[in-house]
Amino acid sequence: MARNTLSRSLHDVGLAAWFGGTLANAVALNPAAGQGGSSTDRGAVANVGWDRWTPVNAAAIGAHLVGAVGQLAGNKGRITAQQGVGSMAVAKTALTAAALGVTAYSRVLGRRVSEETRMPAESGTQPDAGTPPAVANAQRQLRAMQWAVPAITGALVVVSAFAGEQQRAAEANRGIVQRLLP
Repeated sequence: MARNTLSRSLHDVGLAAWFGGTLANAVALNPAAGQGGSSTDRGAVANVGWDRWTPVNAAAIGAHLVGAVGQLAGNKGRITAQQGVGSMAVAKTALTAAALGVTAYSRVLGRRVSEETRMPAESGTQPDAGTPPAVANAQRQLRAMQWAVPAITGALVVVSAFAGEQQRAAEANRGIVQRLLP
């Protein structure tokens, strides 16, 4: 069996950054922006932070996807031969697609918010009375999305840990035997 260190590393480091960065921004950046001076400064601070995170997040997602494809290619024999590996791969693919969709939608909302560079806000995801209606709507949606991305990517971390457990020799042997038995 060949080693897949590069693809596994890209997969894991990319996923870790995607999960950790979005969680940190939801936990720290968005609320911290609310501690800024004037209400227009609060929105600007959150916008700058998220705009700086976006290219890093894109690189993390790209690394994860390249690594995921490498993992699929490296494990194609196990996917067909070992019981449970195929369904795990389908679950990971579905979670990845969901995380990509939620991340993309969050970016669309984030762009709407960041186009208003000096807009008043209570925090990164909390409008105030002076926030333009379209931006306020986007902020309210972002309040939910900021938690959806780390929740889905966190689930991907868990399924990836399960996938690693499936590669243990005893698990692999049992899965192959179970696949062969009717």
